[in-house]
Amino acid sequence: MASSSSYSASCNSPCAACKFLRRKCMPDCVFAPYFPPEEPHKFANVHKIFGASNVSKLLNEVLPHQREDAVNSLAYEAEARIKDPVYGCVGAISVLQRQILRLQKELDATNADLLRYAGASCNRGTERGSHHLGPNPGLYSFSSSLGSAHQPYGDHRN
Repeated sequence: MASSSSYSASCNSPCAACKFLRRKCMPDCVFAPYFPPEEPHKFANVHKIFGASNVSKLLNEVLPHQREDAVNSLAYEAEARIKDPVYGCVGAISVLQRQILRLQKELDATNADLLRYAGASCNRGTERGSHHLGPNPGLYSFSSSLGSAHQPYGDHRN
């Protein structure tokens, strides 16, 4: 990552942070590896929410191999805070959790409908006198895959 820092300084193209802050981008610039000149909005958002000084302190306190993840987290949270100043990314997480719950309920209802349908088709077969053919073998495998408490066919223990 240091190569992008030296590249940025050697090409006289300051990183997005130095350009935003209107200062010369030095070869040891802590921002250069994480805020490339072609992504000026990334630093602008992070600066607006956290401030350059705080980000600089954070990057100097974090282990070098963790800095990229830290910057990506800051950038994500900054963008979320700009979109939703009150809740930030927590608001997005809440929306996704509600969506998961709604979809889980929909999936549960669909699985219940499938079990009812499979049970009804099994009952229709026995009502027509085809009980000598045995139960529908596909129903058990489907039911067991849903974690149902049905006993396997052929096992008539009580």
